[in-house]
Amino acid sequence: MLKNKYLLLLLIPSLIILGSWGFFAHQRINRLAVFTLPDNLIGFYKSNINYISEHAVDADKRRYADSLEAPRHYLDADHYGVSPFDSIPKKWNDAVAKYSEDSLNAYGIVPWQIQRTYFKLVKAFTLRDSALILKYSADLGHYVGDAHVPLHTTENYNGQLTKQVGIHAFWESRLPELFSDNYDYFVGRAKYIDNPLNEAWKIVQNTYTKLDSTLVLERELNKTFPTDRKYTFSERNNKVIKEYSVDYSTAYHKALNGMVEKQMRSAIFEIGSFWYSAWVDAGQPNMKNLVYKGQTAAEKKAIDEEEKLYLKGRVMGRPEN
Repeated sequence: MLKNKYLLLLLIPSLIILGSWGFFAHQRINRLAVFTLPDNLIGFYKSNINYISEHAVDADKRRYADSLEAPRHYLDADHYGVSPFDSIPKKWNDAVAKYSEDSLNAYGIVPWQIQRTYFKLVKAFTLRDSALILKYSADLGHYVGDAHVPLHTTENYNGQLTKQVGIHAFWESRLPELFSDNYDYFVGRAKYIDNPLNEAWKIVQNTYTKLDSTLVLERELNKTFPTDRKYTFSERNNKVIKEYSVDYSTAYHKALNGMVEKQMRSAIFEIGSFWYSAWVDAGQPNMKNLVYKGQTAAEKKAIDEEEKLYLKGRVMGRPEN
């Protein structure tokens, strides 16, 4: 069965961060995106699959060290009116001219961040710089993954405006942890993306169509589900935490009718396609003899500092949960 076929690939630590998709899902999505790549590219990524997986969450950790990082993970589409995608100019300079850079940063810039990271990856491929290829591949995977989360497309990002506080981590962390071992991850081969910015907007716009269901279905379930069975307590990292019960999670997951699985599948396919397209746009450099030589001392120091700030738990910018 497909589940058994990928079992070894999916043994990824179930570490949670209060942010996009959770560590668990981001790592799984990036890892499986590797297997969408063509033969002349997959070898390099497979030999560095642990890096691609582990560093899938670097962008979230930077939110604890860099005040500019938070808006790169979302777009509050509903801030821009009833038909936001008719209102927001797709190109950055046009959007700045209409709304100002400060305003755009206040309500999220994930489509443009995907484009920016994509071009950085193209340059890294052109230079055949293995360290930068891996760094920007991991980051690009993170931002594309974020663009698939409905609660990354709204000002009501944690249900705080509809008395559903906690739904952010519920949808993107709790549900994947409980149910994603049974998902079908065969998504086919990556495709060439001829316009990365348009593709980023296409992803966000499609994700936004799932926002109402994400909120309404949980709100309706909450009205009928026994209160004393909604939550449970468990121990994580030597701390007792309150989380949604398996029964409540199962009921919500069933009501969503495969939404989380579909979004994870789409994220896997799109990430592989962005990686592949960046390599093509760089002129398809030979990857066979390209070996990752490890982080420089400066890169390691920067990552260590981000890790320390992350462990202190003080997010710079908007907290998602």
